[in-house]
Amino acid sequence: MHADYYFKLHKQYPEFTLNVELQLNKGEFFSLLGPSGCGKTTLLRLIAGLEDNPSGSIQIDGEELIHIPPAERQIGMVFQDYALFPHLTVIENISYGLKARHLPVREIHRKVEVMLELFELSSLKNRSIHQLSGGEKQRVALARSLIIEPRILLLDEPFSALDYNLRARLRRELRDYQKRLGFTTIFVTHQQEEALMLSDRMGLMQQGRLLQYGTPEVLYQNPVNRFVAEFLGETNFIPVIPVDSRTVQLLIGEYRLPFQLSSPDRKTGQVMVRPENITIHESTAYPISFSARLIRDDYMGYMRRLEADAYGKRFIIYSHPSLPIPGIGDEMILGISPERLQWIPDSVE
Repeated sequence: MHADYYFKLHKQYPEFTLNVELQLNKGEFFSLLGPSGCGKTTLLRLIAGLEDNPSGSIQIDGEELIHIPPAERQIGMVFQDYALFPHLTVIENISYGLKARHLPVREIHRKVEVMLELFELSSLKNRSIHQLSGGEKQRVALARSLIIEPRILLLDEPFSALDYNLRARLRRELRDYQKRLGFTTIFVTHQQEEALMLSDRMGLMQQGRLLQYGTPEVLYQNPVNRFVAEFLGETNFIPVIPVDSRTVQLLIGEYRLPFQLSSPDRKTGQVMVRPENITIHESTAYPISFSARLIRDDYMGYMRRLEADAYGKRFIIYSHPSLPIPGIGDEMILGISPERLQWIPDSVE
């Protein structure tokens, strides 16, 4: 399969073995998710050439870069702490990469002016780094990385030190810049919300392996295993046992709910259903319905997060804040459409 970017990397570390194969398209925004220590930052450093002696391949537009020195790879990277030069001004930080490449002074000036205007830094160009806010530092770091016209931009959790509101604003700005300029991006984050919002595609890592990658919708709605399902938001799992070729039982606590399959298939394991796909009803007319008792109601502004006990099994339900909700301790009927059930393996690996 042709891809503009192809990475196949293997390296042994004390904590894990990194073994990743990934294909990206030009102009794509790709996010990497995963728990701390799973290898996300390590993968970026391998691509940038900041880690020694990996085996495999790093190809961009058909050119093999794995043995090329980092300075010659034309790859930009924004680190978690931005790694700006504190003794230099904004304009000196942004122009640093061009000066290191010995470009003509007039060309450097032209390119820097474009970046200052693009990232709204013209009024700050003579300030030192310690005089900038977190958001201003982030924009300087992006401008410094993009001015060298990198083949790919690597972002290692650039919003981690920012407060929630600033983080939300800057990630919107980052996506706007990326769409406008069309640069290819690999973005490392711990935040599933960021990955879901920003990505054309995204991937989830565990212990040095890329478990699954695809569009945000695919990973959220069709996870390959329980680990992916649990990492990307809250979900409910229901064990399943077969009765015959067309019937299974959903094990809801102490209750066994018969369920007819649409086609013959003795499915086992478990199904998952996201909290937003469970509805509250006054009757048992839904294809899959069962009684539950409300045990928690958290108002979150844009939704209500409910917890209910059904025959000893806890369910999480997301409900619109304007819909009527039973009182704590009251009985209710939970309904699920069969098409909202996703079959996944027993294994969490």
